[in-house]
Parts: sequence; structure tokens; C-alpha cells
Amino acid sequence: MRETHPNTQPDGCRLDLWLWAARFFKTRSLAKAAITGGKIRVNREPVKPAKSVRVNDTLEIQRSGEVWMVQVTSLSDQRGSAEQAARLYHETPDSTATRLAAREQRRLEALGMQPPDGKPDKRARRLIRALGDIEAF
Repeated sequence: MRETHPNTQPDGCRLDLWLWAARFFKTRSLAKAAITGGKIRVNREPVKPAKSVRVNDTLEIQRSGEVWMVQVTSLSDQRGSAEQAARLYHETPDSTATRLAAREQRRLEALGMQPPDGKPDKRARRLIRALGDIEAF
């Protein structure tokens, strides 16, 4: 993985490429779709996929119901191991606390819901159809 530091490449690298290299998204096209969908902000401003990201930029990344606030510490345009990707950014302590609290809240909310054991039988399907859309009432 080719990492660059602030002194060697002052012009930065493409945002979609950096997000892919930092392993926030599995593919570049997913990163690009998130950027165009407004899920990524650089220094609190909406951006385009070709935006040049620089060291010390602050990124707000919304992914899978979680919000990451990270500061770019290094640039890379090649995807490497998870260890190398973790060196590309530093997550703010507030972001970590908020993200973990939200994850715990979702886990606790899911404990109350018990999924059904299987598919509804004939009688249950008739009751479901008879009830229709309960929220319409």
C-alpha cells in the first residue's frame, strides 16, 4: 500500500478512492454512491466523489445507521490490510462514544422483539389478511 504523508503529496487524493482504501466501503462504486447520496461530508460541507481529500480534513461518514467523525491522518490510493487502513484516519473520541452508545441502544431495542418461529400457518395467514393494514385505522 502506498501511503503518502503531508510533505510528499500536498494535493491529496480522490475522496472515493480514499474511502475505499480506508475500508469504509467495500467497493469504490459504493463509496461514490454514498458521496453522491449526501452520506459523506468533508469539513461539514457536501462534496463530490472527485473532491481532493487532504491530511487533517474532517470527514463525517454515515454508514449502516452509524455516523463516523474521522480526521484524515494519511493519504493512500491503494487498498491494503485493515491495519494499514486504520492508520489512514483517527476517529474522534466523541464520535466513538456516540456510535457505541447508539449501537448498544439498537441492541437493547432488538431484545424486545422476538422473531416468529416460522412461516404463519393457514389460520394465521387468514387472520393477517382479515386485519389488513392496521395502521390505516
